[in-house]
Amino acid sequence: MTAVQFNNRVTDIQEKLFHYAKTLTYNEEEARDLLQDSLLRALNFKHKFVENTNFNAWMHVIMRNTFINDYRKKSRTSKNDTSMDEVVYLSNYHYTRETPEMHLSLVHINKTIEQLEHDLKTPFQMHVFGYKYKEIAEKLNLPIGTVKSRISFARKKLQNMIMN
Repeated sequence: MTAVQFNNRVTDIQEKLFHYAKTLTYNEEEARDLLQDSLLRALNFKHKFVENTNFNAWMHVIMRNTFINDYRKKSRTSKNDTSMDEVVYLSNYHYTRETPEMHLSLVHINKTIEQLEHDLKTPFQMHVFGYKYKEIAEKLNLPIGTVKSRISFARKKLQNMIMN
């Protein structure tokens, strides 16, 4: 593959990579930085790309690995930035174990969730269990906007029920 062909393929996939970066970082500025770092690495290692392999997958792997490396680097440096107040908090046994109050709160919240109408409760519980909006929409055969609004309504209703 020539340098021009390689650059064209990188340009064609750039928007897809930016969306992928946003899913990794949850931040548009960090996503731009990740995209830039990934493209730079791809250009530096274009000689390692094997013809007749999936270019899209190769670029996504570079981005994922770049994200993981940056995350690990940040986590190593942030461990050294712990203030004395945080050390006291982190070493306090009371805060690191489950207390009866925590258990009662969870029981109360679960009972409150059970009081929700079925239309709100089902999508909300699925969201709590880790399903993505799109997955909930597909499983419940609902538009994704309806799923989002029902989860939002459930949150507001639960907040009112718990506070009163």
